[in-house]
Amino acid sequence: MQLGFCSAILADCSLDEVLRFAADAEFDCVELMCWPPGKAERRYAGVTHIDVESLDDAGAAAIRERCEELGVAISGLGYYPNPLAPAAEEAEIAASHLAKLICAAPKLGIDRVNSFIGRDWTKSVDDNWPRMLDVWRPLVRLAEQQSVRIGIENCPMLFTADEWPGGKNLATSPSIWRRLFADLDSPQIGLNYDPSHMVWQQMDYLAPLRDFADRLHHVHAKDVRVDRHRLDQVGILAHPLQYHTPKLPGLGDIDWGQFCSVLSDNGYDGPVCIEVEDRAYEGSLERRKQSLVQSGRYLRNFIA
Repeated sequence: MQLGFCSAILADCSLDEVLRFAADAEFDCVELMCWPPGKAERRYAGVTHIDVESLDDAGAAAIRERCEELGVAISGLGYYPNPLAPAAEEAEIAASHLAKLICAAPKLGIDRVNSFIGRDWTKSVDDNWPRMLDVWRPLVRLAEQQSVRIGIENCPMLFTADEWPGGKNLATSPSIWRRLFADLDSPQIGLNYDPSHMVWQQMDYLAPLRDFADRLHHVHAKDVRVDRHRLDQVGILAHPLQYHTPKLPGLGDIDWGQFCSVLSDNGYDGPVCIEVEDRAYEGSLERRKQSLVQSGRYLRNFIA
């Protein structure tokens, strides 16, 4: 396995600064964010470390050369919008830009793109399904043509009032993943698996490592703490941020030794990228860098 981090937490750093920090901190890889340049609409969004819209062969070659020089690989290209948003223009921009990431990945010598499936949060899973197939079947066919694997993160995107009641990402549970993989019918579509999202949903975060071993395209290392005293006051029907808190690996409820043990036992040898969403470490760029160093030091106990 290769230990890395998601570049969204270093939004104010240039691509070269991100890569040099990764090399200095002895990370193997980085998942680079590739949002369309512009204003972020939410935390950790709108980060552009590679602008795939303007990326030409020369630019891609320069990035590959710099990565090789520093000894840091690109684990995947990341872009996490809502391609099924009820606003047609937003959904079309998301799907169109995702296609650009899929085409850019081979230029950079990589075969992974990570994203969300999306969801109209005002509708049921079944009511979203026909539109999901219309949007995603062409993207999956494009991924097949480009020999690119798409890792769908299992984040429900259900944290705040504007995401209630259904959340903005369909791919939240094993039953939905099975249906998704069956209907899209391609080995190119799989998971960018984040165990933290299983914890606050009261689900087994280890079972998917066994049950979906052949669909694990990428892994996010983010921890979470479920605050039982808060949950006892508000219940599971409350907005989830009322009773759980994203944390650095080792500071939450996940047993990372067990997680990495099961992950390796089931044959995974790809990237594990730290995703920082711990507000306790977000006060400054120095603190955010420290959070990555601290998380890396901890996870190296389990990832050779």
